[in-house]
Amino acid sequence: MTEGEHPENCETAKTRQTIASNRDEDRTQIVTGVVFLSTVASAGLIAGFGSTLALAKKKSPDWFNKGVSASVVVPESGSSLALRALGWGSLWAWCGVGLITVTVCKVLNVHSFSDFRQKMQTFFPVIPKSSSGPDSVDWDSLFSTPTDAKASCANTANSANTTAKP
Repeated sequence: MTEGEHPENCETAKTRQTIASNRDEDRTQIVTGVVFLSTVASAGLIAGFGSTLALAKKKSPDWFNKGVSASVVVPESGSSLALRALGWGSLWAWCGVGLITVTVCKVLNVHSFSDFRQKMQTFFPVIPKSSSGPDSVDWDSLFSTPTDAKASCANTANSANTTAKP
């Protein structure tokens, strides 16, 4: 092994380590995103289903109680009807989102999240980062009451009048 080959091998090894760490970061980001979206979707599902159930019980409690079990008046119980509707709704939602995703990926010719991000960066303008620091907001003036704001304006006007006189 000559001395000229050794730095190239070190650079190649460093490049491989960088690529491996980028892959690990990408996987972590994907898993975090999946967990977040699953949590939000589950919370939305529970809130939507619960509020719909409460609204149905509030509007017609007699029919709601009759729908708990199957009877002559209502041939299908409310829970089985709700589960059937939830199943069909979920199927249509998954198929619709999948179809939209596949269509967008085919139209944009993207094969991964990084390709999609790069494609979107070419379509949309870059949003510049703010040059001011995090302490640029005057929180006291932001949360002041209207009487505080009037007093502040009066103090400012008085100080301007005193500085203007010789």
